[in-house]
Amino acid sequence: MPAAATSAMSVPLWRQLQATAEVVAAVRQGRSATDALARIAPDLRGAAQSLSFQALRQLGRAQVVARLLAGRAPPPEADALLCTALALAWQEGTSTYAPYTLVHQAVEASKRHPLIKAQAGFLNACLRRFLREREDLVDRSSAQSLARWNHPDWWIARLRRDWPQQWQTILESVQSPAPLTLRVQVSRTSVTQVLRAFSDAGVVASAVGSSGIVLDKPQPITSLPGFSEGWWAVQDLGAQLAAPMLLDGLSGTAPWRVLDACAAPGGKTAHLLDLAACDLTALDRDPLRCERIRQNLSRLGQRARVVAADAADLANWWDGQPFDAILLDAPCSASGIVRRHPDVRWLRRESDIPQLAAQQMRLLQGLWPVLKPGGRLLFCTCSVFRDEGERPIQTFLEHNRQARLRASPGHLLPATCTNAGGLRDNGTGEHDGFFYALLEKDPAT
Repeated sequence: MPAAATSAMSVPLWRQLQATAEVVAAVRQGRSATDALARIAPDLRGAAQSLSFQALRQLGRAQVVARLLAGRAPPPEADALLCTALALAWQEGTSTYAPYTLVHQAVEASKRHPLIKAQAGFLNACLRRFLREREDLVDRSSAQSLARWNHPDWWIARLRRDWPQQWQTILESVQSPAPLTLRVQVSRTSVTQVLRAFSDAGVVASAVGSSGIVLDKPQPITSLPGFSEGWWAVQDLGAQLAAPMLLDGLSGTAPWRVLDACAAPGGKTAHLLDLAACDLTALDRDPLRCERIRQNLSRLGQRARVVAADAADLANWWDGQPFDAILLDAPCSASGIVRRHPDVRWLRRESDIPQLAAQQMRLLQGLWPVLKPGGRLLFCTCSVFRDEGERPIQTFLEHNRQARLRASPGHLLPATCTNAGGLRDNGTGEHDGFFYALLEKDPAT
């Protein structure tokens, strides 16, 4: 039984479904699942996260089927509960609970909800009809791309344009949860030592990449050996490329002066500090996210200068001394990490992409003057859209004669997609979607 279900066994399922529907409703209204979950009672939060992530992965299908079952949408709270139950009951073999149990408890959740008590009969009729007519409803809903792929139509169209050979594989690969991948702090321990400690504790895991470990099954990280000792950090294998790509072959004498722009929550900051002696400044616009950086570095036994500031607003944070290296992990659509954050696909709008691309260019142009001649800047995004990777870099290089492209694996497509970039020692392709481009500044500047 999944950990979330085990921890919530003392909480009635109808309460878990109420909380899950609250999260789904919040996402449909434009709020992130993270923010919505923070408002859920602590005793329900773990179960609500597990169930809401399951529901959000099947939300497109659930919304289409809900309209087939009822031409007119019920009140928002009832519609969210209906879609939640449909999504959770969709794949009987992988569902945490049996379909009839979900139906019974969803109706109970409606009866006990002060705003939708009167909708209990409606929900009961819709959900029981779904169980009776599942096969026909599946066939009818599959005609709509929203149901077939569980992504908005604009997102699907953009992937088809950007990746005409791989778009279907990309969409299929992000329907399942991502694995839990760790990065070992090699300055403190080794992959072998951590794997031995995991084995002794009965945790099944294997080495991946140069310093990564992937768990056979996700579990609470605080229960894993080495958490309090700072032996490792949670970090996707694709994200683990950033620090070595920026630092390998960097000229000059350490400690290097390094900037990590848009650094929160600090995973790449910690990796940079683990690999080299750095005088490191970590920036983020949000003071609360800066505190998260400090907390993560503290657990890992590391220190950096953490500053809350807009990276492109140099007057508010830069001391006038240029940097040897800059990591610009630019804001983006997060289209490469929807396995981990299934709400992203429902929160983003097509109009967001050009706005984010403009913000990426603003940061790239704003930070270039603080880079030393001969220094390097690594531009990255966790996006699979070409407008948030390949195209901004092409534009920047065309208009900046001081910059040259030193290396770029290009867009790394998520999960098991085949792409030219690939990841060394990662035959399964279990990584998120990223874009990387390493730029070098003309030494004669």
